[in-house]
Amino acid sequence: SLEPVLLGDPREIGSKAHALKKPLDGIRLVDPAADETSQPLADAYQIQRPETSRAIAVRLARKPLFHAGLMLKTGTADAMVAGVTCLTARVIEVAMMTIGLQPGIRVPSSFFLMIMPGTQHCLIFADCAVNIDPGIDDLAAIGVASAHSCARLLQEEPRTAFLSFSTHGSAQHELATRIRKAAELAQSLCPQFKFDGELQADAALVPRVAALKLKALGDVAGRANVLVFPDLASANIGYKLVQHLGGAIALGPFLQGFAAPVSDLSRGATVQEIIDTAVMTAAAAVK
Repeated sequence: SLEPVLLGDPREIGSKAHALKKPLDGIRLVDPAADETSQPLADAYQIQRPETSRAIAVRLARKPLFHAGLMLKTGTADAMVAGVTCLTARVIEVAMMTIGLQPGIRVPSSFFLMIMPGTQHCLIFADCAVNIDPGIDDLAAIGVASAHSCARLLQEEPRTAFLSFSTHGSAQHELATRIRKAAELAQSLCPQFKFDGELQADAALVPRVAALKLKALGDVAGRANVLVFPDLASANIGYKLVQHLGGAIALGPFLQGFAAPVSDLSRGATVQEIIDTAVMTAAAAVK
């Protein structure tokens, strides 16, 4: 069963809950500043970073963001949602310092879950929020992490397309070659899933177009459920066009690539967005 945990001063949380007439039944309150919770986590931090002094380890363990990351590291929590009171860069930095990345993943990244209008069909768009200009290795890592996110959250076989303005050499340019090499690297790093690229968006999504543009379709072209964009500019523009012109619901961004589920919220997140993110992050923690 899931047990929500709130980090902060229990008296302050209780006072706000009382003022809002919201019960806290079933929610565990943890005070990061309390010795009984911070001291064991400071121990854990020093074990993984022995060069850190005891005073610094304790000070970090008493900060809510570090405290949450160390709870994941020590297995006393399964997932973490943060960001309403801090920058995305800070959430990622703390997650790197406490939880670390999954084996074989070299960079953290993010994805949006796009729910197509009028259907239950979902697509994963990556990386829409973190890596500005990823190189070949970074793109491959984004593709592998996104495939794992798809398998875990959608319970579908990931079919990951690396997008470009070219389809399998239809345009000769170093930017298209970079995408093709990233797709090949992702396939070698993660042979249990299917990757293809470089593919134009229509060739990735539309079976008829894929059949026209490719000599051999394979498992991805025309059937992709994960789209890896070449850079942050195209990814951010792409998801917003699909959301605002296409009417899709965009959930996210969700962080990925960490050794445990971590999600970052916008500082302007609504209550519903916080709930949606918490539910998705909890689902990612289910073994």
